[in-house]
Amino acid sequence: MEVNDALVQQLANLARLEFSEQERAGIQHDLQRMITFVEKLNELDTANVQPLLFLTENYNVFREDKVIPSITREEGLQNAPSANDQYFKVPKVIKK
Repeated sequence: MEVNDALVQQLANLARLEFSEQERAGIQHDLQRMITFVEKLNELDTANVQPLLFLTENYNVFREDKVIPSITREEGLQNAPSANDQYFKVPKVIKK
């Protein structure tokens, strides 16, 4: 497939982009290289190639859940600038 100015202009219009002549020439060259690469890939025989589902042999690797000690509510609230016995107190941000 040949990438020409009309194709680049059509793609630019669809993407709502504007290019200078120099940028358009660069984009045309890059698009042509990409299409050439894809055409080269199409030459490969993939009839006996299994689909790749996972990039590694490991899949669904989960860590074991462990109960670890945490701080108490009182310890968490002791450094708060304002708190009651259960919650942090924060300034009101929504005014009626």
